[in-house]
Amino acid sequence: MKESLELTVPELGCADEAQQIEGALGRLAGVTEVRTAVGARKAIVAFDPERVTPEAIREAVRGLGMTVTEAHAPAAPGRRPLPDLLGWAFVSVVALVALVGIAGERLGLAEALVDRIPPWVALAAVLAGGYPIFRNVVRALRNRAVTSHALMTLGILGAIAIRQYAAAAVIVFFMRLADFIEGYTTERSRQAIKQLLELAPETARVERDGVEREIASEEVVRGEAVLVKPGERIPVDGTVVEGSASVNQAPITGESVPLEKRPGDQVFAATICERGALRIRTERVGRDTTFGQIIRLVEEAETSKAPVQRFADRFTGYYIPVVLAVAAATYLVSGNATAAVATVLVACSCAIAMATPITVLAAVGQAARRGIVVKGGRYLEALAKVDTVVMDKTGTLTIGRPEVTDVIALDGRPPSEVLRLAAALERRSEHPLAEGIMRAAVKEGVTLAEPDRFEVYPGEGVAGAVGSDHVWCGTEKLVARAGIALPAESRGRVAALATEGKSVAVVARDGGLIGLIALADTLRPEALPALEALRGLGLRRLLLLTGDRRQVAEAVARRLGLDFQAEVLPADKIRAIADLQRQGHVVAMVGDGINDAPALAQADVGIAMGAAGTDAAIEAAHVALMQDNWLVVPEAIAIGRRAFRTIKQNLWFTAGYNVVGMLLAATGWLPPVAAAAAQSLPDVAVMLNSSRLLHHRSPPSS
Repeated sequence: MKESLELTVPELGCADEAQQIEGALGRLAGVTEVRTAVGARKAIVAFDPERVTPEAIREAVRGLGMTVTEAHAPAAPGRRPLPDLLGWAFVSVVALVALVGIAGERLGLAEALVDRIPPWVALAAVLAGGYPIFRNVVRALRNRAVTSHALMTLGILGAIAIRQYAAAAVIVFFMRLADFIEGYTTERSRQAIKQLLELAPETARVERDGVEREIASEEVVRGEAVLVKPGERIPVDGTVVEGSASVNQAPITGESVPLEKRPGDQVFAATICERGALRIRTERVGRDTTFGQIIRLVEEAETSKAPVQRFADRFTGYYIPVVLAVAAATYLVSGNATAAVATVLVACSCAIAMATPITVLAAVGQAARRGIVVKGGRYLEALAKVDTVVMDKTGTLTIGRPEVTDVIALDGRPPSEVLRLAAALERRSEHPLAEGIMRAAVKEGVTLAEPDRFEVYPGEGVAGAVGSDHVWCGTEKLVARAGIALPAESRGRVAALATEGKSVAVVARDGGLIGLIALADTLRPEALPALEALRGLGLRRLLLLTGDRRQVAEAVARRLGLDFQAEVLPADKIRAIADLQRQGHVVAMVGDGINDAPALAQADVGIAMGAAGTDAAIEAAHVALMQDNWLVVPEAIAIGRRAFRTIKQNLWFTAGYNVVGMLLAATGWLPPVAAAAAQSLPDVAVMLNSSRLLHHRSPPSS
């Protein structure tokens, strides 16, 4: 039996440290998987508790010189210790003097300035400033990991070997500068996540023993009443029991237009009570709230690596040996040790390792602020490559609130009897059509019996015992199971209703047909413009898969310009998606996340609409849309494309830059100090390019 352990590691700030943690934990017997999230500073470990203990896993991380805090503690950046800061300051001063001297020498000025730096001072600066990096390199080597800092350390040793002591100090300075830039870049990419975290209310106002008290929001008990005043953030998920107010749900759905909330309505943690006051019955607290789940999924998104990230990781593994080979070849061919050292120094693999995760962090965090929860780089890349969108009808293209339009009795009994028997069965069903039949029964004042037996036939309907009657309610396929065939006249009525775009439930009792119930749903008003937006993105294959009759599906598909397959069972939907994938298509499936969970899982990227407050939808989908709004679907695909385009730009620029830099260094055009300075520039370029995602403003989705 496998268990999962989530560790918060404040020192986890770059790809090198992630590599060390993954290497050290991956070698522990009983550890089956290690995933790291640099942005969240977390490691998620899957392990066999019979072979390794959680404490042994924590000790392995501590053995790397890192600390482990509680899993749910805030992942604040680790503060630099005083000796580290002093070493950084010392090497900066020495490097500044050396740089002035080197620049002056190029201009024919201050030629002796560098020579006036005693070798022991330069070496002391190298040790003081480079100690944290050297320590990490040694730890990594102990764990049989060769990091990008190992290359730089080798370059420093090479500079010392050829007696360029001041240059070695300058190289350490640029190493520390590159580390600072990498850390700053990571923090910038976490900006959207930080802004989300800041939305979580820390306190809640409750009534205990008749006294109003303010307590930590995590301490609220399920079922307890929470009081929210105008302008405050709601601290829990729950149901309004008293009061009314306008609530801004932008932190959950990304939609800033306030919604009126009254008794019986659901509200979510982190949303804002703008006008009015509410008394709320608590249902979920802290990380169990919808907002808490969004934060968890966004933080863990980095651990789901995109295929392009796996390629970058493999490339980095081969890159370091290639660089060493090029440096060795440079020395063997030219005999120029300085050029060989410069070749090692200019070859920066950090930017290659950073190119994807930094972009994923920025894109996922920004998407979450729009109410789009993407579960990692893998699905962000899939969104970018989608060329086919498959969708369900009921509750997806339609508003999911079908209303009964016709009740036709066929055996001489009153229509209310048909409605009574159908509603008695459907009260146990979760299908939207069942809810419509229930609403009609309540409206007509029909007394509902409790079924004695109840069976669900996926995609066909329901059956069971109501008193002494055995009742069937669903499609023709369902009643055919009972050996009941529809007469020609009844088939004609069903076809006529279906042509009008209505869904028809056939009701049978004790082996005989007793009636038909027709229901009509309303198409979402934004569905047509959203589908046009998808076509504008170049998606030509838009397919409707529905269990409804062919005539109903055809009526809807004709209005929206869709291809369609009708009367498909849940298993048929999976097969249809698999067929498209075998043809080479990258498929997105849009559904409600509950009835369509298997199809969502089969698709390359499953998109659940209106997932706010629905655990099943959030867990089943690869992308969860908090709004019930089709316009967010093309927006999600556009976000994926922007992110993937940015990743490719980062990788191509970094690879090209390193190739040019190595050529210049190997031919003697780039001295070691300039090479050390040059290797930090790709980090800056990656940061600036990825930061554009944080500032991109999507058009409103309504």
